[in-house]
Amino acid sequence: MPELPEVETVRRGLQPAMEGAVLRRLEQRRPDLRFALPENFAERLEGRRIVSLRRRAKYLLVHFDDESVLISHLGMSGSYHVADAGTPGQFHHDRSKDEKHDHVVFELDGPDGRARVIYNDPRRFGFMLLTSEEALDDHPLIRDLGVEPTGNALSAQYLAGRFAGKKAPLKAALLDQKIIAGLGNIYVCEALWRAHLSPRRAARTLVTGAGAPVARLEDLTRAIRAVIDAAIAAGGSSLRDHRQADGTLGYFQHSFSTYDREGEPCARSGCGGYIRRIVQSGRSTFFCPACQR
Repeated sequence: MPELPEVETVRRGLQPAMEGAVLRRLEQRRPDLRFALPENFAERLEGRRIVSLRRRAKYLLVHFDDESVLISHLGMSGSYHVADAGTPGQFHHDRSKDEKHDHVVFELDGPDGRARVIYNDPRRFGFMLLTSEEALDDHPLIRDLGVEPTGNALSAQYLAGRFAGKKAPLKAALLDQKIIAGLGNIYVCEALWRAHLSPRRAARTLVTGAGAPVARLEDLTRAIRAVIDAAIAAGGSSLRDHRQADGTLGYFQHSFSTYDREGEPCARSGCGGYIRRIVQSGRSTFFCPACQR
């Protein structure tokens, strides 16, 4: 499933075509994805101008000038790509997926001319929902989300407050979307490796009795920021179905230090250990037992 860096990469790729554009026509080619598409979907959005394109955790948020907000999730295999509006089948880049899975098409009149933004989803695990600006913060998908790992709200002091007394292992605590929004399995493994921390260590061990962060929690906070920033700069990790909005692949998977490297030597200079895979809460965890404690 695409994680935060992949979704942020998609947002940045779509922004030039979508932000400021008027949605001239919305073509809905099936009634549902994971859930039913919004009732009167086209009628509610056609003729509206897109004010901004944002991201919250792993959700794309399309804000319209009537204060409607489209919440979009890519699911397992969803992707957006931009096509030339004037010539059907003509893409700015080679298309990445079979057109029989193109389920929603946005025809746009933008500052730089017309364009089509096409949502393709072979497995149909993605979804699109409509809400309003007023209701967005209280939407069931949004209201309980934690801080963004890319913003100033993520700090060692914040994590200390959430980790204090927590017996859960670090891996589980970091995957808790109520603590950090959008942080997924790949980047948790990579951040823990950078911070020299075992995924099995109890979260509470990084907090003093007085509730202050220990130095290793400061290291972890910096590692989370660094991993996410590097992944966004690399265009995400193109595992299985993920591609960018222009159809190209992300490249962060070539920089993995632990993820999916079971049995390989640890990449840390002088370590001498080997990457091990364990299962935590039904998900694979990759780490080096020699240098992550």
